[in-house]
Amino acid sequence: MPDVNSLVNEFLIKLKKRKIEGSKATAKLTAELLRSFISQKRLPHTNQAGALIDAVKAVGEELIDANPVELAVGNIVRRVLHIIREEDLSLTTAAVGGLSLSAESDNEDDVDQGDHPALSAAAVAAAARSTLRPPSLQTLLEDMPHSTAVPQPSSSGGDSEGKSKSADKNSMTRKLKHNVIEAVNELIQDISTCHELIAEQAVEHIHQNEVILTLGSSRTVTEFLCAAKEKKRSFRVFVAEGAPRYQGHALAKELAARGLQTTVITDSAVFAMISRVNMVIVGAHAVMANGGVIAPVGLNMVALAAQRHAVPFVVLAWGSQVLPCYVVLLCNQAELTISIEKMLAYGNILCPLYPHNPEVLLNELKSPSELLDFGEFSDCLDFGCGSGSPLLHVVNPAFDYVPPNLVSLFITDTGGHNPSYMYRLLADYYSADDLVVRRRSTS
Repeated sequence: MPDVNSLVNEFLIKLKKRKIEGSKATAKLTAELLRSFISQKRLPHTNQAGALIDAVKAVGEELIDANPVELAVGNIVRRVLHIIREEDLSLTTAAVGGLSLSAESDNEDDVDQGDHPALSAAAVAAAARSTLRPPSLQTLLEDMPHSTAVPQPSSSGGDSEGKSKSADKNSMTRKLKHNVIEAVNELIQDISTCHELIAEQAVEHIHQNEVILTLGSSRTVTEFLCAAKEKKRSFRVFVAEGAPRYQGHALAKELAARGLQTTVITDSAVFAMISRVNMVIVGAHAVMANGGVIAPVGLNMVALAAQRHAVPFVVLAWGSQVLPCYVVLLCNQAELTISIEKMLAYGNILCPLYPHNPEVLLNELKSPSELLDFGEFSDCLDFGCGSGSPLLHVVNPAFDYVPPNLVSLFITDTGGHNPSYMYRLLADYYSADDLVVRRRSTS
């Protein structure tokens, strides 16, 4: 088995060099890396869940910092942390229930309570003091008052009981890791099948002889449209080319190869063509807690055109694309300064447009070479006479922010949802303590 540190370093290099494309591929590789990390992690005898959470957070910080704009990485880290907390809570609840049942059985059989003590009210309160980060069974027993503590065994049975306790601790460690790894395996399976689950709903939303508009290239959108075609739906697709990377060209070619009637249009022709469209179907880079969408650049323009002509704007997204963050849009420099302080303080308020700061930004500026040829515009790129700044600036953002009021419907692997409902999914995917992936400061 390869060393987990080398696996982490290799994955960090891929993230920094942008070698992994697509949210699904990034999410799956992140989950597989964390599964390997957990399987090789040695845990202490006490507070095993806490130690595992801190270790995963340490790795998660490195992964997120390697490419802050690839939001699927942070979401998978949060989901794995949520899994650890849920499995620890399940094991703790089962252990506390077993002790209680054992105590009741001892009472019925008139067995001495000194040998099998029941949990006191203080111990039960200790078990329930945190639903988001429950204590392990070992911590729970340590919190019991001395009056209910298990008495020390006689010297003759000390060795055997010590071995039994050590075996129980090792068993608990293996049980926690086993359950967490099994749950992570289920998460990886969900990621692998998310496109199919979304595509199964295509026949419910695409009808005969409709015209569908999309922009750019998205594997989720491709499978969704092709699934409707396989159900004998006859419809036409308008594909906006998605300049300057022209990913729409590849999408149009693939749709045509799979038998769909496809028309390529320029991005600037969207307003002219939208009146002929029955529905806009697009993919997403991430979905915000308020129902807003981080999507490929140009989609905000498409959403505005769809709203103007009362055309439904449908977004396809899967569970791990739901980001537990809210968005602030900055209007002036004073608001910018105040908002940055709030973003850095609270950690779950982000700005999708400006400034170019990975800690608070949900956008990425691509190379100017995608827009202009340097040789052709080299004279304009020279610095001005004594001004110290170039005469020509090139801004090439990768993403747009589509506010929730422009979105008609989200279609996810769990069904269709209104934008106002998306925040409810956060409780199913993440724990409140993990919305900001930062380890507790040890002072």
